[in-house]
Amino acid sequence: MTKYNDTAITPHAAGTNYVYKPIGVIYTPFKEKKDTPIQPAFSENTGGKIEIFDEFAEGLKDLEGFSHIFLLYHFHLADECRLRIMPFLEDKEHGIFSIRHYNRPNPIGLSLVKLEEVNGNILTVSGADMLDETPLLDIKPYMPRFDSIKDAAGGWTDNPDIDLKRGKGGMHR
Repeated sequence: MTKYNDTAITPHAAGTNYVYKPIGVIYTPFKEKKDTPIQPAFSENTGGKIEIFDEFAEGLKDLEGFSHIFLLYHFHLADECRLRIMPFLEDKEHGIFSIRHYNRPNPIGLSLVKLEEVNGNILTVSGADMLDETPLLDIKPYMPRFDSIKDAAGGWTDNPDIDLKRGKGGMHR
């Protein structure tokens, strides 16, 4: 048992499995990892469609009032987990938890995209940076009042020598 602020925390048993059910599918023009942008910032004009399965469509109520949404999805074509990896914008290895690479212990992706339209159970977005037919796990609205952090630090990405030109192409190595 671990202590945190004088509170006992019981760790989860090793080997515990959690099962998530996709709520929909993300459709994009990107069929191969090598052709996929590395971040939404490098694919601002790339459109995508998201089909929310009928059983979850009611959960879209009032989403159209948000300009941006976070998509949480499963990296369904990820390779084996690697705890240290070289990110796409730099030639130096970093720990997997300090980058957004797909070869993670739990291959869960996060992208902030612009919500263009809600039409029934179909969402139209821009800034898509995921592979076609990616399983969608969840949607969360971007809330400027709560999600914008003044003076936030960007860790190693604050390095002025990062090769953003490599990112402009936006493709994986």
